Order: sequence, then C-alpha cells, then structure tokens
Amino acid sequence: MNNLDNYNREEKDFNSFSDANNSVEQLTDTYQNQLAAASKTLMTKVYGWMCGALAITALTALYCANSVSIMNFIFSSKITFWGLLILEFGLVVGVTAMIEKLSLRTATLLFVLYSIVNGLTLSVIFFAYSISTIATTFFITAGMFGGMALYGTLTKKDLSSWGGFLFMALIGLILASIVNIFLQNSRFDLIVSVIGVFIFVGLTAFDAQKIKSMLANAEDLSEGNQKIALLGSLSLYLDFINMFLYLLRIFGRK
Repeated sequence: MNNLDNYNREEKDFNSFSDANNSVEQLTDTYQNQLAAASKTLMTKVYGWMCGALAITALTALYCANSVSIMNFIFSSKITFWGLLILEFGLVVGVTAMIEKLSLRTATLLFVLYSIVNGLTLSVIFFAYSISTIATTFFITAGMFGGMALYGTLTKKDLSSWGGFLFMALIGLILASIVNIFLQNSRFDLIVSVIGVFIFVGLTAFDAQKIKSMLANAEDLSEGNQKIALLGSLSLYLDFINMFLYLLRIFGRK
C-alpha cells in the first residue's frame, strides 16, 4: 500500500513538473513570437520611412526644376545654395545626435524637412542630365541597393568588421572630392565616383545588417524602438541618395 502511495505521489510530482515545463515553453514561445512580430513591424517601418523620404525628395526636386522662381531663388546666389547644404548637414547631425531627447513626431518631421531640403538642392540634376539618364540611373541604383540590403539582411556572415574600413574609406572619399574641386580633373572625378559607388554599396549591406541586429530584440513598438527604426531609415536613405549621385556622375558623363 505504501509503495502504491509513493508511486501515485511521484506520478503527481512528475505531472506537476511536466505542466510547469510546458508553461515555461509556452511563455518562451510567446515571447519569441512577440519579438519576431515587433521586429518585423519595425523593419517594415524602416523601409517604409526610407521610401517615403525618397518619394518626397524626388517630387520636391521635380517640382522645383519646373519652377523658374524657385530655381532662381536657389541658384541665383551662392549664399542661398550653400545655406541649404549647411542646413541639410545640420539636420542630419541634429537628428542623429538629439534622437534620444526628441519625440518621435519631432524626429519624423525633421526627417521630412531634410527630405524636402535635399530635394531643393538635388533639383539641379534635371539641368545637368537628361531625364532618360536620371531614370536609368535611378532604376540601376534601386536594383543595386535592393540587392545589397537584402544581402545584408539575410546573410549569416558578420559584416561588423566592414564598419571601420568603410568609415575610413568614406573619409578618404570626402577628402578626394574636396581636392578635385580645385583640380577639376575629369579622370580623377571618374575614379572617385567609382570608388564612391563601391563604398555606398558596402555601407548599404553593413547598415541593413546593423539595423536588423538593433531591432532583433525589440520587445514592442515603443517610441524608443521606433526612433531607432527612424535612424535606420535615415542611414539607408543617405546610402541610396549617395549611391545614386555617384552612379549618375558615371552614366551622365558626355
């Protein structure tokens, strides 16, 4: 009889342990599903914001290119044009540096403002290049960007080691571009443009993987996580724009 009681007690203990283990597994699965859902939504926001910003820039540039008064305002004075460039730089630095203190709404509005200002300065391309060249370059850029972003998102290879090299290469690219302002050497400009394309191709993959990694452990759609996604979209937006401009300088050469 005692043996039977002991057996029943052990069976109850085993069942209790099994139920507890199943509960833990269910909680773990629920948490993992929550992480996956939040991460997927945030990644969708990243590319949604980026595409929206690109559309704003393109429409602004096209509208300005067809407005004589706006073009006169932008390009009749070097002070105005350089003022817009400085404003662009200030907006990027400001949003990046102050993102923790800014509300999501304010950061988003600043991103939209940057997209508009960038469209104002980029409107000049419609006078420097033909519509067919711009369109062809855009689709080539979209294909290259999409391929590298997909690679960065899906690859299991750790691309973090690319960061230091790409940053130093970017600094070198900026310095080379400044030097060529004074040299005005077309061959050197072509070399710089080709190198620029490779740098931003690499940065696209690097940034895509970095953004995915940063959002992988996002538990919810809190304002903090959405601001991280917004910064990610700004990085990818800059990668796309710069890749497009360097490709345009290559394909638009006479």
